[in-house]
Amino acid sequence: MLHFFVCPASNGYNSYFDKDEKSIGGLKNPPPVNKPLFPLVIIFDVFCIVYAYWIIPLFSGLILVYILVSKAYSYDKIRLKKYAILSTLVVTLFQGFYLFISIQYAFLEEWGFILKWENLLLAACSSLFLLGSYPLTQVYQHQEDRDRGDQTLSLMLGILGTFLFSSLAFLLGSLFLTFLFLKQGLVNEIYYFLGFGLPILAYFSYWYWLVLKNSNQANYKHSVRMNMISSICLSAAFIVMLL
Repeated sequence: MLHFFVCPASNGYNSYFDKDEKSIGGLKNPPPVNKPLFPLVIIFDVFCIVYAYWIIPLFSGLILVYILVSKAYSYDKIRLKKYAILSTLVVTLFQGFYLFISIQYAFLEEWGFILKWENLLLAACSSLFLLGSYPLTQVYQHQEDRDRGDQTLSLMLGILGTFLFSSLAFLLGSLFLTFLFLKQGLVNEIYYFLGFGLPILAYFSYWYWLVLKNSNQANYKHSVRMNMISSICLSAAFIVMLL
């Protein structure tokens, strides 16, 4: 539901207000925004809220809050995207920690387990990994964001600052996750996480090396590849752990 309806609706809403002409998200050449996009976004959102209510009524409320916050990110009368720190905190908190807890509640309905500090730290790790990847999705959009008057975190940090910030966020998230695995005696899970994380580290280092030589290498192509490699590798690591 989240991947097929909530996230596409959020991206569609963002595109509707941004009217991007250059590369954005997974689209190298985004098509022009048209009027039917907005009602389609609303249909997707309503479907998600109703479906979530069918699962658990409170889960529907949690999804509604997430949808409203995602709209505030792009809505021209609020536009959190104009504020570098605030928008980053909102995106990483709600797409990571908040959704992590919300989905757990939908499946477990057990606040006693959800609110344990180990589980909350695990939810925080998801936000830290997002905190690392989020600025990298903005690093090639500096001029377009500047022209729109948006002050993104990557624009504020600069290109090299973005890579340094992301590496620190990834490192912190990895350390916390390793600590949780050690505390629970899950030594094999540490090996899986580190093993599947090597391609991510390798490509990140390679990309950073290219950028050091030529700042124009902080482009759409490398950003998308970085996102794909990290998504595939982290997903594979946790799937192997579950199996």
